[in-house]
Amino acid sequence: MISITQILALVVPFIFGLLVGILIRRLIGVALVLLAILILAVAVGYISPSTAINIIQSLGYTAYQAAEKLGIVKAMIPYSSLTFIIGLIIGLLIK
Repeated sequence: MISITQILALVVPFIFGLLVGILIRRLIGVALVLLAILILAVAVGYISPSTAINIIQSLGYTAYQAAEKLGIVKAMIPYSSLTFIIGLIIGLLIK
């Protein structure tokens, strides 16, 4: 018979994977929208290409700092679990 501990050992990594997948998908969507806004602003002359490059570099530096801080969270995520990977894939694919 399967115990509650065994069920939780399967379900919790799946939920983590699902949430991480949804987060990654949404972050990519936001990044693409911001890039489109910058390209449009440069195309119509609202900002210069050098200003757009400075904005992108600033965003990249900020993202790098955030990724360093997320290293702590990475240690807590069971990314080697098969159920986490399944949840991650489902999170990336659902709309």
